[in-house]
Amino acid sequence: MAGGNSKTAVPESRSWFWAVAVGVTLLKCLFINCYRSTDFEVHRNWLAITHSLPMSRWYYENTSIWTLDYPPLFAWFEKGLSKVAQHVDPNMLRVENLDYSSQSTILFQRLSVIFTDVLFILGVRECCRCVRNPKGNQDLLRNPSFVLAVLLLCNFGLLIVDHIHFQYNGFLFGFLFLSIARHMQSRHLQGALLFSILLNLKHIYLYLAPAYGVYLLRSFCWRQNHPDGSIRWLSFSPVRLLVLGFIVISVCCLSFGPFIAMGQLPQLLSRLFPFKRGLCHAYWAPNFWAFYNILDKVLTTLGFQLELLEAEHLPKASMTGGLVQEFQHVVLPSVSPLTTLVCSLLSILPALGSVWRRPRGSRGFLRCLVICALGSFMFGWHVHEKAVLLAILPLSILAVQNREDAGTFLLLATAGHYSLFPLIFSAAELPIKVLLMLSFTVFSFSALKHLHHAPLLHPLEVVYLTGLLPVAVACELIYPLSPWQQKLPFLPLLVTSVYCSVGVCHAFLRLYASLLRTPPKQKES
Repeated sequence: MAGGNSKTAVPESRSWFWAVAVGVTLLKCLFINCYRSTDFEVHRNWLAITHSLPMSRWYYENTSIWTLDYPPLFAWFEKGLSKVAQHVDPNMLRVENLDYSSQSTILFQRLSVIFTDVLFILGVRECCRCVRNPKGNQDLLRNPSFVLAVLLLCNFGLLIVDHIHFQYNGFLFGFLFLSIARHMQSRHLQGALLFSILLNLKHIYLYLAPAYGVYLLRSFCWRQNHPDGSIRWLSFSPVRLLVLGFIVISVCCLSFGPFIAMGQLPQLLSRLFPFKRGLCHAYWAPNFWAFYNILDKVLTTLGFQLELLEAEHLPKASMTGGLVQEFQHVVLPSVSPLTTLVCSLLSILPALGSVWRRPRGSRGFLRCLVICALGSFMFGWHVHEKAVLLAILPLSILAVQNREDAGTFLLLATAGHYSLFPLIFSAAELPIKVLLMLSFTVFSFSALKHLHHAPLLHPLEVVYLTGLLPVAVACELIYPLSPWQQKLPFLPLLVTSVYCSVGVCHAFLRLYASLLRTPPKQKES
């Protein structure tokens, strides 16, 4: 453990960090033979496409319904993995081998996620090094870097989404946290380069782009501020702006350039932005549209009972049936992609304006980043329930430094993580997801309370989070055994989404309250 003098602080902190990282990596290995979702076949198919077909056919291939719909840099990432996969089981790289899942294929794909998580570990390590720690403190639970490392490396949502459900989010978050760390270290050009690469790996990170754009323009392109925080307009550096633009454009040209040269940009964009998939993904993500949808269903049912609507308007479970499809509302106006874009932009404009007026350094940037992620999650088109992790993970950095943010993190992480439960619906994995979430939640509450020396939630917030327990028991244990299971099989999805939406929406409002009322000298722990 860390001693009283600063000479032993660095090596000792490294020892506990790598102990946590190795321990979590070994835990991930235990999930290799667990349930896996259709995303497993998605990525196997992408391995086959990028390995077996010329680049000109990547974004046209449709033998499988799981067509390639990530940006080109991720396609090249899959091609790189396929170079190793061909030595493990060449049959997994045949496009016509749909739903192929030999034991060697399962082992390779699972290990590929674990191996590429090394980038996430490095990103977390860099962020931990940017957090100020009390000197000579032997209590690890009062060490913000230690708490942050556990909150990130052991994040419940990331563990089940990547290592049970199956995705490569850890690899992608590695780029994000390396980028965030570079901005915290005032190495803005490196941070911009890393984020540009990330955008060309997975375009969902466009949610965060407004925060990056405004922060870099305000804090990097303008070199000086007045004492009150306002801009010295004459300090604007066009050279810095040009360098930033060159970095972003260069990465995009390397990524999209070959496809533009082949005249495939419209086809590529149609894959990246499939607006015909409908407002909601599979089941309702816990956001604003969950309230909107349930209100439409309630009004439609009342309209039928009051004979104001015809029988064919009676709501069905199509939007919560696990299907990706277009859906028209009956009573309320149907929502278009443009409407969700406008709502998303309006939801983040006050945060962007606040950062422009008073940047408040890297913490102001991080808070704006989380609001942009959560605002897009709240109001975006065809939002995946997993996208809540884009807000939860960066908020962990603020949670270990600020008492108010710690409370918001507990609320958002608990509600957001529970909303992921339906992703893992097999009975065999029920004990795993319950134990993992329970362990992470107990650590989060105890460690952050110990770190900040005070209660972090209001009594009503505690009551709300406690209510997740009966919801979980009802949805996971009681309802599957009830006679209603056959008649209303997707009712637990609806209940989970709507209940978790309350917590996510409240966390969003709480973040905004914290951002807009922060005094110049905020008390930090």
